[in-house]
Amino acid sequence: MEHREAARAAWPFAALGGVVLGSALQLQQAQLWPWPAYALLLALGLAGTAAIVRLRTRWTGGVLAAALLAGACGGGALVGIRACVFVADALDPALEGRDLQLVGMVAQMPQRFEGGMRFRFDIEQVPAGVRLPPRIALGWYADSSAADDGGRPRAGERWRLTVRLKAPHGGRNPHGFDYELWAWEQGVQATGYVRAGQGEAAPRLLVRGWAHPVERAREATRDAIYARVADARAAGVIAALVTGDQAAIERADWDVFRATGVAHLMSISGLHVTLFAWLAAWVVGALWRRSGRLMLRWPAPHAALAGGVLLASAYALFSGWGVPSQRTVCMLATVALLRIGGLRWPWPMVWLGACAAVVALDPWALTQAGFWLSFVAVGVLFAADAGTSARPGGWRAAGVRMLREQAVVTLALTPLTLLLFQQVSLVGLLANLLAIPWVTLLLTPLALLGTLLPPLWDVAAWAVQALMALLRLLASWPWATLSWPAPPLWAGMAGVLGGLLLAMRLPWDLRLLGLPLLLPALLWQPPRPAPGEFELLAADVGQGSAVLLRTARHSLLYDTGPRYGIDSDAGQRVLVPLLRALDERLDTVVLSHRDSDHTGGAAAVLAMQPAAQLLSSIEAGHPLQRLRPSRRCQAGQRWSWDGVHFEILHPRAGDEDRPGVKSNALSCVLRVSGGHGRALLAGDVERDQESALLAAPGAAALQADVLLVPHHGSKTSSSAAFVQAVAPRLAIVQAGYRNRFGHPAPEVLARYGALGVPVADTAHCGALRWHSGDPVHWHCERDLSQRYWQHRLP
Repeated sequence: MEHREAARAAWPFAALGGVVLGSALQLQQAQLWPWPAYALLLALGLAGTAAIVRLRTRWTGGVLAAALLAGACGGGALVGIRACVFVADALDPALEGRDLQLVGMVAQMPQRFEGGMRFRFDIEQVPAGVRLPPRIALGWYADSSAADDGGRPRAGERWRLTVRLKAPHGGRNPHGFDYELWAWEQGVQATGYVRAGQGEAAPRLLVRGWAHPVERAREATRDAIYARVADARAAGVIAALVTGDQAAIERADWDVFRATGVAHLMSISGLHVTLFAWLAAWVVGALWRRSGRLMLRWPAPHAALAGGVLLASAYALFSGWGVPSQRTVCMLATVALLRIGGLRWPWPMVWLGACAAVVALDPWALTQAGFWLSFVAVGVLFAADAGTSARPGGWRAAGVRMLREQAVVTLALTPLTLLLFQQVSLVGLLANLLAIPWVTLLLTPLALLGTLLPPLWDVAAWAVQALMALLRLLASWPWATLSWPAPPLWAGMAGVLGGLLLAMRLPWDLRLLGLPLLLPALLWQPPRPAPGEFELLAADVGQGSAVLLRTARHSLLYDTGPRYGIDSDAGQRVLVPLLRALDERLDTVVLSHRDSDHTGGAAAVLAMQPAAQLLSSIEAGHPLQRLRPSRRCQAGQRWSWDGVHFEILHPRAGDEDRPGVKSNALSCVLRVSGGHGRALLAGDVERDQESALLAAPGAAALQADVLLVPHHGSKTSSSAAFVQAVAPRLAIVQAGYRNRFGHPAPEVLARYGALGVPVADTAHCGALRWHSGDPVHWHCERDLSQRYWQHRLP
C-alpha cells in the first residue's frame, strides 16, 4: 500500500521525465509531421494528464507509466509544433543568390572578423511579392563597407541594404559541428552578405536609435574596453567576460584554454551566472534585513532568492543571452521557486525539474554538449553530496571540499568529455583549481566593475596576463591533453555510467563496478581496412579539397582544405576533430599545390601530427616550409603500405622551372591501387596537364573506380578524353554550397553524365566514404542520421 501511495504522489515527476523523453524522441525525427498530427498528440497528452489528476486516488497501479507516457506525448508535441511554426518561415530556394533590397534593424551587437563584421538583421520591409524569414545573419565585408554616410552598422540602427541570401548550410562530417542546428537554435533561417558593387545602391543608414538598448550598451561597453586596454588579447578576454562576445578571444588563446580545460570559464557560462546570482542574493538579503518593514512583508531569504535570480537574469541578458546563460537562469529560477514555495523535493526531483524546465525553454539544447556537461556535473555534485550546503571548518576545510568537488566532477565528466570531444585535459584538474577562483573571484568582478570604474579594466588586464602565462606553461607540458578515438554510443554511455558510479558516495564494492563499464570506451579502436584494401573519406570542407586515405596501419591526408578567416580554417574546424575522433596518426600529408583552398588547414594539421612527412609542390620560400620541410612530389615516386600501392603521376621533374607556370599546373596527382579498387586524386590540373597525363607512358593505368574531379569541377578541366580514359564508377566534387565560381560547371556535369558516371558533390553529400573492397557503393554523411533541421538541397 505504501508503494502505491508513493507512486501516486510521485506522478508529477514521472510526467516531467516524460516531457524530457518526449522532447528527445522528437529530436530524432528525420522529417517533421504535419502540424495537426502534433496537435492530436498534444491533446492526448493533456487528456492523459487530466485523467491521472482525476482518477489517481482510485488507481492501484500504472500511475507512473501513464504519467510518463502523457508527459512524453505533451513534450514531443510541443517541440513539433514549435518546429512547424519555425520552418514555415524558411527561405524560399528561388530567392537564393538574388539581389534583394531590404529595410531592417541591426538586432545584435556586430561581431568583427578579418575583413568585416557579422550581425543579425531583423527584416522590416521587403520587395513586393517577396516573403523572407524575420531574422537573417549578414556579413558586411571590407569591399562593401562604404555606406553613404561613411559609418558602420551598430545595434539598434535601421538600415537599407542590398543583400544576397542563401539558406544556412554547413559542412557535414563525422563527429563534426552541426552548423545548421546552431543556426536553428539562434533563430536564423537565412545567411548572406551586403552588396555594394558598381551599379548597386550603397548601404544607407535610415535611423540612428536605441531600439535595442541592451545590445547597444553591450557594443558601447565592448568598444570602451578595447579603447582602454592596450593589450588586444587581454581586452578580448575581458570583453568576452563582460559582454559575451566570444569572437573577441583570439584562436591561439582558445587553443590554450581548451588544452588546459578552462574554456568554460572564458565565456558567459553557467558558472559565471550562478556566481553572480549567489553574490546578488547575498547583497539583496543583507540590504533587505536592514528594513523591518520589508522583512514583515516578505522573508529576507525569499527576497534574496528572487533578487539573485532577477539580477542574474539581467547579467545574462547583458552578456548576450546565450543558450548556456538561458539554461542556467532557468535552472536557478526553478530551484528558487521550489524553495520559496516551501517544497522540499529530494535532489533527484530538483535536478529533474530544472532539466525539464530547460528542455521546455529550449528542447534543442538536448543535442548540445554543454547541456549534458552542465547537468551531469550538477547531478554528480548532488549525488556526491558535495557543495550542497555550507559546512563549518574554516578555510582549510573549505579548500579540502573544493579540491574534492573538483576531483569528483573531473572523474565523472572525463568519460563524457571523451565521448563528446575525444579529448580531455590531463592538467585540467590543476588548471581549474587555480583558474576557477582567479576568474570567478577576481577577474570577472574586476571586468564587471570596470563598466562603472574603467581603470579597473587595467587591473583586469593584468589578471588576464598573469593567468595566461600560467595556462601557457601548463599547456606546453608534453602530456597536457589526452586524445582518444570516439567510441560508439553504447560504449560511451557505459563509460559515463561507470564514471558516475566511481564518483558517487557509495560503498566501494559498488563503486568498483564502474571500472568494467569504462573498458569498452577506453579500449575502443575504430575499424580499419583489411590488408590490401584502403578507405577514402572526402571531407566536407566547403570550397576546397581534403581527402583522408586509410590502409590497415597507415594514413595519408591529401590536401587540408581552405582558410576561412584569420582565426579559422578547415584544419582547425574540420580535420583536427576528425583525425582525433578516428585516432589517426598521419604518415604523410600531401599538399597538391600552393592555393589556399588546398593548404589553408595545413598549419593546424601539421601541429597536431608532428610525425607526418610533408609531400607537396609548394615552393621553397613558402611559409609552410618553415613549419615542416617539404619533399617535392614528382612523377614516378612510388611506395606501398599494407599491400596498397601509391604513385605520383604529376608533375614531372623540371615543371616548376618553366616560365609562367601556374600553381594549378603543378598539382600533385596521386593514384592509389588496392586489391579491388583504385582511386585517382587529380588536384587542380587543367586540360593541358590532363593531356600530358594521357600522353605519358602507362596512360592506360589512369583507369580508376573513384576520381576526385580536377579543379572542383571547373570548366577548364575534365576534358572528354580524360574522363573517358579514367572511366570512373564515381566522380567526387569537393566544392562549397553556392560557391562564387559556379563549381561544378554544368557542362562538366553533362560530360560525366553522358558517360553514365554518377557525380557526388560534398555540398549535397557532405563527407563521402568509399571503400576499395566495395567499389560500387559509397556513403554520404548527409544521408546518415538525418534530422529535420538539416538543410536539404534539391
